[in-house]
Amino acid sequence: MPTPSAAANAYASLARLTEPLGKSLAASEPAAGPSFGALLKNAVGALNEASRNSDAQAQAMAAGKANLVDVVTAVAETEVAIDTLVSVRDRVIHAYEEIMKMPI
Repeated sequence: MPTPSAAANAYASLARLTEPLGKSLAASEPAAGPSFGALLKNAVGALNEASRNSDAQAQAMAAGKANLVDVVTAVAETEVAIDTLVSVRDRVIHAYEEIMKMPI
């Protein structure tokens, strides 16, 4: 079960991903932030980094050099990142299907 700190870290990561978009909408100016592709690339990179951290923590635990709490936190953060990415993927697929249903 994810800890409150893992959830807070996940929410902070999501806030950082959407921050440029939110600021530009509040100012009613065209979006000058990164493209959707760049945001997706950053999200996948963050997931990859979280996965590597989780693996490193698990290996350190097996060697007796890590705390169990750190391992569980790293695994929970990776799980939240995967869930977030899967949710975004599902929304993109749903949007694509809706676009394909539109008459020309």
